[in-house]
Amino acid sequence: MSPSVLVVNDGNVVESTDKKTTQDDITRATKSAVLHRSLHADPLQVVSAQGNYLYLSNGQKIFDATGGAAVSCLGHGDVRVQEALIDQMSQVSYCHSLFFATRAPEELAKLLIASTYNEMSRAFFICSGSEAIEAALKLARQYHLEKPHPEPSRTHFISRQQSFHGTTLGALSAGGHAARRAIFEPILSANTSRVSPCYAYRGLNGILDSEAAYVRRLEAELDAEFQRVGPKKVAAFIAEPVVGAALGCVPSVPGYFKAVRRVCDKYGALLIMDEIMSGAGRAGPEPSERYPKPLHAWQDPSVGVTPDLMTMGKGLGGGFMPVAALLASKTIVETLKMGSGAFSHGQTYQGHPLACRAALEVQKIIQQDDLVANVRKQGALLGRLLKEKLAAIPAVGDVRGKGLFWGVEFVMNKRTKEPFDPALGVAMGVHELGMQPPFNISLYPGTGTADGRKGDHVIIAPAYNITADDVRHIVDTTVAVIRQYFLQNHRDWLLSTLGDVEAPPPSQNINKPRK
Repeated sequence: MSPSVLVVNDGNVVESTDKKTTQDDITRATKSAVLHRSLHADPLQVVSAQGNYLYLSNGQKIFDATGGAAVSCLGHGDVRVQEALIDQMSQVSYCHSLFFATRAPEELAKLLIASTYNEMSRAFFICSGSEAIEAALKLARQYHLEKPHPEPSRTHFISRQQSFHGTTLGALSAGGHAARRAIFEPILSANTSRVSPCYAYRGLNGILDSEAAYVRRLEAELDAEFQRVGPKKVAAFIAEPVVGAALGCVPSVPGYFKAVRRVCDKYGALLIMDEIMSGAGRAGPEPSERYPKPLHAWQDPSVGVTPDLMTMGKGLGGGFMPVAALLASKTIVETLKMGSGAFSHGQTYQGHPLACRAALEVQKIIQQDDLVANVRKQGALLGRLLKEKLAAIPAVGDVRGKGLFWGVEFVMNKRTKEPFDPALGVAMGVHELGMQPPFNISLYPGTGTADGRKGDHVIIAPAYNITADDVRHIVDTTVAVIRQYFLQNHRDWLLSTLGDVEAPPPSQNINKPRK
C-alpha cells in the first residue's frame, strides 16, 4: 500500500498508513466476493436484528448505540414498516418517474412539507444523502439561471472546514474534510471554498471571548470570503445545523445561523441546510410558538432561520430502505415555474415507491408515537450522564450534542486540547474494543476532528424510542470501554498524566440481560 494513500476504514474513519501489503495480508485475504471496506478482513456478519440489538454469526449480541450511522431511528425490525413495505410491493415496486407517479412519494412529500409548516414547497426523493447534496447544488445553480434577472456567474459554493456532505465528487467538493478529499483533490471542483466551522470547543477563546463575539468573528470571516470570491459568484453556502460525522455532533452557538443568513441575503446567495445526519428528529429540536411540533434541526430556536434548500437522509427512512430527500422553498419552486418549468435533473430510482413508502411509515410512526419528545427527554439524560461520568477521564476533552446525537472528543491534553497522533487510531480503537465482550456495544468512530486530519471522536446516536434504562446502559458501557481502552493501549500516557492508575471495575450493567 502506498504511504501517500488515505484509507477510509468505515463511514467516518480515515487513516494514512506507511504499511505495505505483506504476504500475510494476502494469505488472510477475505473469501468474500463483495468489495468490502477492507480487502484484508471480512466484516462481522449480522444474521438478525431486533430493537436495539444486532445478532452476529459468531453468537454475539451487540447493542447498537449509533443506529449504524445515525440511521436506525426506530431500532431494528419494526413490524409496522415491514407490513407497509409488503403492502407496497403488492401494489407496485417500481415505475419510471419520467412517465408515472405513485401514491407513496406524493403522501411522503405532503407529510414532509407539512412538517416544515409549509416553509418548503416541493420534495425530491432519491436514494442517498450524497445524491441529495448533488441535487441541491444543481438546483441552486439552476435557480440563479432562471431568476427574473439571471446570474450565470454564480457557480461557487462556500462550506466549512471539517465538514462532510457526501462521497460523490460534487458532494465531496462541497465538503471540507481534508483527509477524505485528499486523494481525489485533482478531480474535485475548483468552484468551492471553505470558512471556519462554528465549533465552540476549539474556536471560542474561553473567558476572553463571548458567544456573541465568536459569532461576529465568524460572520466577518464569511463576509470576507464572499468578498474574496466575488459576491456575484457565490451560488450558496452549505452547512449542517449540528455537524455530524466530521466533528462529532457539534451544534452551532445561538445566533450563528442568523449571522450566516444575513451574509447570504446581503449578497444574494442561497442557504443550504444539510440535515442528512442531524435531521428527521435526531437533534430533538425544541418546540416554539412558530413550530410547536418541530422535526427539523433548523426549527430549533437556537438556529432561528429557514433554509432555501434542505436535505434529509438517514433518519428519514430509518434504514428500512435507501432513501433521502431534497426540499425546496417556495421561492425556488416559483422561480422554476416561471422559467423552464422543470428541474433539470433526474435519476432512475428517484421517487422509488418502496423507498418512499418506508420513509412515509417511519415518519408517521415518529409523529404518532411522539418520538421527538422522547428524543428530547432521553437526549437530555444521555448528555447529562455522559458529561458527569466522563469528566474525570483525562483523554476526554469534550462531550457535546443535541437530542439523541452526542459526540465524545478525545485529546492528549485537556488544557491545550492537543489531539492524539492519527497513527494511534484512537477512535477506531475505542470502537473495536466496544465491539468485544464483555462490552458488546457499537460506537461510531470519527477522525479529523481537530483540523480535518488530526483528532478523534465517537458518536452515540441510538434509536428514538429508547428508554431511560437503555440510556444508562449506553453510558455505563461507553464509560467502561473508554477507560479500558486507554488503560490497555496508552497506560504510560495515563501514568504520566495522573500518576498510578488502577484498572476500573467492570460496569455491573454491562452483562445485565436486556429486554
